[in-house]
Amino acid sequence: MSAPPEVPAIVSRAFDVSRRAGYVSFCRNETGRLLAALAATRTGTMAEFGTGCGVGTAWLRSGARPGAMILSAELDEKLAVAAQEIFTDDDQVEVLAADWSTLRNKGPYSLLFLDPSSPEDASVDSVADLVEPGGIVVMDDFTPCEMWPPITLGRVDTLRESWLTDDRFTAVEVMVAPDASALIATKN
Repeated sequence: MSAPPEVPAIVSRAFDVSRRAGYVSFCRNETGRLLAALAATRTGTMAEFGTGCGVGTAWLRSGARPGAMILSAELDEKLAVAAQEIFTDDDQVEVLAADWSTLRNKGPYSLLFLDPSSPEDASVDSVADLVEPGGIVVMDDFTPCEMWPPITLGRVDTLRESWLTDDRFTAVEVMVAPDASALIATKN
C-alpha cells in the first residue's frame, strides 16, 4: 500500500506511517485533493475530528496557507502517536491523543473535517457553533444517492438530509468518485 507518486510528499509520508501502523482506513485521494483545495482557501484554524494515522490531516496540510493552523484529535492513542510522527517538525499542525470534544474550546474553525461514522458527533447541532461564519464543514465516506430523501442501506440517511436542509449552512453533496461522495457545508 504505497502512495501513488502524484500525491504530495507529506501525504506519502502519512501513507507510509499508516502502513507501518497497520491502519488502512483513511480518506481517499479524491477526498484528499478536495481537502487540500478547500484548505488553500482558509486562514486561521482548521480542525479534524478523527485523525486516524494522519492521511486526512496531511492532505489538509498540503493545501494550508502559511500561518494557518491545523488541530486534529484522535481517540486511539496508538494512532495519534503514529500521526504525530508525520508532523514532528511542523508548527502548523498539532495532533492530540484525545476525544474530539477537547477541541470544542479551541474554535471557532475556518474548516472542520469530520468523520460521519458517528452520526451524533457529526450532527449539525453538535458542530454548528464550532465553525466561524463562512467556515466550511467537510464530511466524507458517503455513498452517492440520486434520490430525495437520500437513502443509505434501505433507510433515510438522516445525517445527510439534516446537513443538506439546515438553514445555518449552505450545503452540497459532491461526488469525488463513482462510488464515493463528500458533503461540503458553508456556514451562513
